[in-house]
Amino acid sequence: MTSQLFAVSFDASQPLRLAQFWSGVLGREMVDDPHDGVMLLPSADTDFRIRFVPSQEPKVVQNRMHFELTSGSLEEQQQTVARALELGGRHIDIGQLPEEEHVVLADPEGNEFCVIEPGNKFLADCGFIGALSCDGSQEVGYFWSEALGWPLVWDQDQETAIQSPRGGPKITWGGPPFMPNGGRDRVRYDLAPPLDGDRQVEVERLLSLGATRIDADQGGVSRLAMADPDGGEFGLLTPR
Repeated sequence: MTSQLFAVSFDASQPLRLAQFWSGVLGREMVDDPHDGVMLLPSADTDFRIRFVPSQEPKVVQNRMHFELTSGSLEEQQQTVARALELGGRHIDIGQLPEEEHVVLADPEGNEFCVIEPGNKFLADCGFIGALSCDGSQEVGYFWSEALGWPLVWDQDQETAIQSPRGGPKITWGGPPFMPNGGRDRVRYDLAPPLDGDRQVEVERLLSLGATRIDADQGGVSRLAMADPDGGEFGLLTPR
C-alpha cells in the first residue's frame, strides 16, 4: 500500500476568503479542516481535497504548481473566467503568447491558474480540474509515480504526467528550464499514509525513493514535512 493524495494545500493569509473564492469557482462544499484551516471536499471519488492553511509568508514568486480548469465549450470557458473575476480573481501575464487560447488568471492571493480552451484532448475526461501543472524534472515525475502508485501516462522530452488508476486529474511536470525557487512552496501536496500501515515504514519508503525529511512534526499540526527530489515540499499527515 502507498500513501494517498489527501489534499492540495494552499498557504493563505486569509484562508476563509480564499476557500470561499475556490468554492465559488469549483462549486465545492466548504468545511472546517480537521488538521488546520479550511477545506473543500471532493466533488467526485477521483478528486482530492483542497486545503487552505494560515500563513503570513508573502507570495514573492510564481508558484511551481497550478490548476488547469477544463472547458466543454467556448461559452463554458467564458463563464468560468467571468465567475472567477466576479469572485475576486484577475487576469495576469506570465508570458503567455497572444495566440494561446487558454486564459491565465490569479486568485485573490495571487495564485496562478489557467482556464483551458475546449477541445484539449490531453485533459479529456479528467474532470473540471483537468490537471495540476507543475514545474519540475522528469526525475520528480518518476518519484511521484512511485510515491502515489499512479502510472505514468506521459513521458516524452523530459515531460512527464501521472494519473490515478481510477481516473481524475492528471499531475504534469514540464521539464527544463525550471523556475527559480523562491522559498517555501505556497501550494503543495499533503499525503495520508496507508490506513493499515506503519507511518514510519511509509516515511522510510518515501526516503528510499528520493525524498528528504525537512523537520519533525510541527506544533499542533499533525504533519511531517518532507521534500521531493526537486526540493518541493510536501506533507505526510499523521493522526492527532
